[in-house]
Amino acid sequence: MSVLADIQSALSGLDIPMETGVFTGVAPVKYIVVVPIVDTFDLHADNAPNAEVQEARISLYCQGSYTKEKNAIVKALLAAELTITERRYIGYETETGYYHYAVDVAQCYELEE
Repeated sequence: MSVLADIQSALSGLDIPMETGVFTGVAPVKYIVVVPIVDTFDLHADNAPNAEVQEARISLYCQGSYTKEKNAIVKALLAAELTITERRYIGYETETGYYHYAVDVAQCYELEE
């Protein structure tokens, strides 16, 4: 179980190309890059965690308005019961002509034995 796989599954129906880490091909008009942020254990009284929290950032890049795609991403993540921890406009990249919008997601998973 991983947040990356859950994000991939949740966003697979959006018809937006998606890769993990970096977009390797020729960049289309809109695309998504998912980057793992952190994996943490919650603190427990007996120092033996039974769950971990995995977090990832979903970066949406669009030439032109990103609002429709942003809303579709948020709707799909919520429908998949993923926790959105932050949504943020990063900026306009003058070198590439892309608007960059980020959605951070966290998910708790029981540790497998």
